[in-house]
Amino acid sequence: MSIDDPDDTDLFYNNMKGMGVRRIQHNRASLPRTQPPIDRRARRAAAESHNDPTSVSSRTSDGRVLPVRPSESLHFALPDMPYRTLQQLRRGAISWQSGLDLHGYTVDEARLELEGFLSEAVGKQLRCVIVVHGKARSGIAGYPVIKSHVNAWLRELPEVLAFCSSLEKDGGTGAVYVLLKRRGQASL
Repeated sequence: MSIDDPDDTDLFYNNMKGMGVRRIQHNRASLPRTQPPIDRRARRAAAESHNDPTSVSSRTSDGRVLPVRPSESLHFALPDMPYRTLQQLRRGAISWQSGLDLHGYTVDEARLELEGFLSEAVGKQLRCVIVVHGKARSGIAGYPVIKSHVNAWLRELPEVLAFCSSLEKDGGTGAVYVLLKRRGQASL
């Protein structure tokens, strides 16, 4: 059996079709919308206006982050995070209210989108959001660049209380649930 053999390829596709497997027509995640669509230009403008070169959130876009493996599960929580709340987040028991898909973005674009999205989510008093970072390896770096950067950025953003890799139904190790501070919340 050879991959280049058209008979084998046809046999494979016919077997898959017989089992109910459908061919994917695109490679972008489809997030259900629970909130009205967010204007990307407004979000990017808001992120750029808050983009102070001395701020913590803009220090990681220069590529100095620890690489993570595609299948590596991500998790982080502030030291005073209640254990029960963290367990609920890990089990997916805290429903997410909005989502951001970072597939197809450069590192700088992803940072701006993430900062703007989280700022807007906090402004809307959202408790939990999902960020789909994917786990595709970069040709040059050989590790998931956006995933590695998201892991670093979320740890430094003051509005983030905790995050962890999502359940398989929501993207598994290609996405994270993010628990946010509410506006004016000093601590948990």
